[in-house]
Amino acid sequence: MTTPTRLAVPATPGTPQPKPPGTEVRKRSRGRSYTLITGCTLAGLIVLLALVSYVWLPYASDDTSGGRLTAPGADHLIGTDKLGRDLFTQVMNGSRIAVQAGLGSVLIAATIGVTLGVLAAFAQGWFDDTLSALLDILIAFPTLLLAMLIVAARSATLSSAVLAIGLAQSAVVARLVRILVKRVLALDYITAARTSGTSWIRIVAGHVLPNIWPTLIVNLALQFGLAVLAEAGLSYLGLGAPPPHASWGRMLQEAQATFTTAPAGALAPGILLVLLVIGVNLIADGLRDTLDPATKGRRA
Repeated sequence: MTTPTRLAVPATPGTPQPKPPGTEVRKRSRGRSYTLITGCTLAGLIVLLALVSYVWLPYASDDTSGGRLTAPGADHLIGTDKLGRDLFTQVMNGSRIAVQAGLGSVLIAATIGVTLGVLAAFAQGWFDDTLSALLDILIAFPTLLLAMLIVAARSATLSSAVLAIGLAQSAVVARLVRILVKRVLALDYITAARTSGTSWIRIVAGHVLPNIWPTLIVNLALQFGLAVLAEAGLSYLGLGAPPPHASWGRMLQEAQATFTTAPAGALAPGILLVLLVIGVNLIADGLRDTLDPATKGRRA
């Protein structure tokens, strides 16, 4: 039997031609990878700066021999502050504090939030209602007020600020985990596992957590950026790391009086703070497109 030959129909001028299969998918994947790569680059540079600060600093943190408000030069790359301290040294210390605050807060929020969220999802009746009400109260509770209470009970330190931020964010994480876990528990194969006598621990470890972690990791990446901003705000108000630890928020507070004469003292920490938050948000956006099946299906 002779196979019929398809005749090529000449394209009419101005008529859009069909694109080869997979072209749009490749474009979306390339765009998502660019987002993730850009975010990792921005955040990675600041993390690298923080790691270097552990082993090398241009000057000691309390060295005031540079002269007051020295202009940028060979000895001081971005100048000195009103006390004669090297600004580049303070920026490096500030990057370390920002990374520590973000990681510490996210670790606290993830530990408490995932535990409370899973318990609330498995709870029934009044216990579920009580946990949900407590989470709503914690979410509505201002982070600044919580930080002031913790500082009053302890002292104005970085650990106090991290604890306050982590506790405030744990309620947000817990509510998200509760919603995600309840969706997973409603699936048929989870119901079959429960009726077959599978223990709750095995259900959570083997079925629940693997299903919720893509969405959870994206939310924790966003919480990292929010924690960095919150720590800078608390330090700006004097509730963060005390001197000589140079938080970016404290640097902004100290440089506001000399901004017109020495703008580098405010611009350097402000720009790095913005770049870190943008980088983390881009990472979260890239992870969302890469890991979240619902997002990939919706954008495909």
